[in-house]
Amino acid sequence: MLKAWMLGCSLAVLAAGTAMADGNAANGEKVFKRCQACHVANADQNRVGPSLHGLFGRKAGTKEGFNYSEAMKKKGEEGLTWDEETLAKYLEDPKAYIPGNKMAFPGLKKEDEREDVIAYLKEATAK
Repeated sequence: MLKAWMLGCSLAVLAAGTAMADGNAANGEKVFKRCQACHVANADQNRVGPSLHGLFGRKAGTKEGFNYSEAMKKKGEEGLTWDEETLAKYLEDPKAYIPGNKMAFPGLKKEDEREDVIAYLKEATAK
């Protein structure tokens, strides 16, 4: 009985960990249009915000040629690296996740929109 319970818990944890992979990239591309005034996903071009090209695996505040806030640079120095989990938390409420950052966007409150944008960014930022 204990083994069955532990297996169930393990499967629940695995399912939760892969939930981000279930985002819809096509929908995410539509949602990302809100971000395009400040960010480019598939080119090494900074705008009002840094280029997101090569985002996954990059430490926060380290995109060359962009003038980050001290708060964002400090998070990178502390080891914050962009992945599905950290990006989901940031996109939900950027000011709460990294107080003092310069991004004016209030965040994506709907979990499905965050998942979709992340799915899109995983594809677009790798190109």
